Amino acid sequence: MFLTLTTTGTPERPATDLGHLLHKHPDRAQTFSTSYGTAHVLYPEAGPARCTAALLLEVDAVALVRRGKGKGRGGAPDAALAQYVNDRPYAASSLLAVALSAVFSTAMRGVCKALPERAAEPLPLRVEVPALPARGGPDLVRRLFAPLGWTVSAEPVALDGEFPEWGDSRYVRLVLESERLTVAEALRHLYVLLPVLDDAKHYWVAPDEVDKLLRAGEGWLPAHPEQKLITSRYLARRWSLTQQARERLELVRLAESDDSQVTEIDNAVAADTGTEERPTPLAVRRRDAILAALRQAGAARVLDLGCGQGELVQALLKDVRFTEIVGVDVSMRALTIAGRRLRLDRLGERQASRVTLLQGSLAYTDKRLAGYDAAVLSEVVEHVDLPRLPAVEYAVFGAARPRTVLVTTPNVEYNVRWDSLPAGHVRHGDHRFEWTREEFRAWAAAVAERHGYTVEFTPVGPDDPEVGPPTQMAVFTMRTTHGTDQDDRNDQNDATHDDTDKHENHDRRDRRAKEAEAA
Repeated sequence: MFLTLTTTGTPERPATDLGHLLHKHPDRAQTFSTSYGTAHVLYPEAGPARCTAALLLEVDAVALVRRGKGKGRGGAPDAALAQYVNDRPYAASSLLAVALSAVFSTAMRGVCKALPERAAEPLPLRVEVPALPARGGPDLVRRLFAPLGWTVSAEPVALDGEFPEWGDSRYVRLVLESERLTVAEALRHLYVLLPVLDDAKHYWVAPDEVDKLLRAGEGWLPAHPEQKLITSRYLARRWSLTQQARERLELVRLAESDDSQVTEIDNAVAADTGTEERPTPLAVRRRDAILAALRQAGAARVLDLGCGQGELVQALLKDVRFTEIVGVDVSMRALTIAGRRLRLDRLGERQASRVTLLQGSLAYTDKRLAGYDAAVLSEVVEHVDLPRLPAVEYAVFGAARPRTVLVTTPNVEYNVRWDSLPAGHVRHGDHRFEWTREEFRAWAAAVAERHGYTVEFTPVGPDDPEVGPPTQMAVFTMRTTHGTDQDDRNDQNDATHDDTDKHENHDRRDRRAKEAEAA
C-alpha cells in the first residue's frame, strides 16, 4: 500500500515545513510497527520548492491470516482461499487508514509546537493513491471528496491493459489537489474515507469506533451530503452504532447552526436523572451465580456447553483463576459472533491461549470435552427436544464426566410474574419445554443417581415465596468413590471375561485331542 502527500513552498515558507507538520524528518527514512505490518515514512523529494512525504505499508500477509483465522471477518470456511489471495498488501484500505492514524496521530490533531501557525493555515496539497478500491466507482469518489474542497481525479484501473475489452476493475488511481485545506484536515479525510470507499473494515468494529469517526469527522462530517453513506460504511453497517453516530452528528449540526454548545442543545434530560439504582438483569445474576459456583468448586478448566454468543466465556476470561476456557456451540454463526465479542484477533498470546471455541453438538459424545474440571449448561437443556435429552445427558455426565456440572433452566412457575408474557407461553420461541421446580429436581436427581454425582439446588434471582426464583440452578458434584467403584466393576468384568476365555480354550483343546484319537 502506498500513499504520497506533496506540498509546494517559497524561500520564505519552504515546502520542507511539511516535515515539521508531520513530525517526520525529511532527511531520514523511518519505520513503525503496526498491527498488520510495517509502515515506512520517507521523502522521495525534499526541497524548498517541493516536498513529498510517502507512506508505504508492508502488510504481513501471514500475520493477517493468522489473526483473522476463525475469528471475525474472513474466518468463515468458504472464505479460506480469500485469506491468501486478496488485495490487502497492495490496495489502500482500512489497514492503511490504521497506519495513517498510528504514524501521523499528532499531525491529525493539528498539533505542531515548532510551527503552530503553519499547522493552522491551508497549504497547497496533492495526495496520490496509486491503487484505491472504490465500491461505487469514480463517481462515488468525487461525491465523497469534492464537497470537502478537493479537486478529484479518479482514473479507473483496467482489469488487464492487454485486454481492454474486459473493462475496468473496481480500483482507481486517485489524485486529490487543494489549496484550501490544512495537513490535519487532509489526513482526517483520508482516515475516514479510505475504508468507506473500500466498504470494508478488516478488524472488529467496536463501539469506540463511533468516537473515532466523530473525532476525525469534526468540522466536516455533520454537513457532508453523503453523511449517511459515510457513517454506515465506516461502522461496517452495524445499525446500532450507525444510529448512535447519526444522532450525535445531528446534535453537532444543530449546535453549530445555533452557535451554541452540544451540551446546551442536549439538555432535555436533567443531569441527576438515572441515578436511581436499577435492578440487576437476570442474565447478569445468572452469570454471577455460575461464576460463584465455579469458584467455590475450585474449577480452573471450564467447558461452556452451548456457549451461544460468548457472554459467559467473556466473563470467565476476565478471571485469571480460570486457566482454560472452552466454548462449544453447534452454530458457526454464534461462534463467529462470540469470536468478535471476545476480540480474539486482538488478544495477546497468553490470553488467547486460555480460550478455545469449538463447533459441536451436545447430542453426541466428543473426546475433546473429556477431562475438564467443570462444565456449564446455562439455559441449554430447555432448547433440546425431550426425546434427545438422554443423549445430551450421557454425552456430558457419562462420557465427558467433569468433576462439576452446572445446569440452569427457567422455572416455569415464575412465568406468572412476567407481565409481558402471555399466559401459557414459554419465555423463548425455541424452548421445547420449561420445567417446574419439582420436575427439574426429579430430573436432576435421576441424572445424579445414574452417573455417580450428588446434586444441590440454588435459586437465581428473587426467590418468590409462592412461585420460586425465575431461574433454577443444579450443581452436580462427582462422588469421590464413584470412579473407584466403577474401576472395580470393570476389573471384575475383565476377570470374568478372562475366566470364560480360559474355559473355552480348554474345551477346544479337549475336542481336538478326542478327534485326533478317533482318526
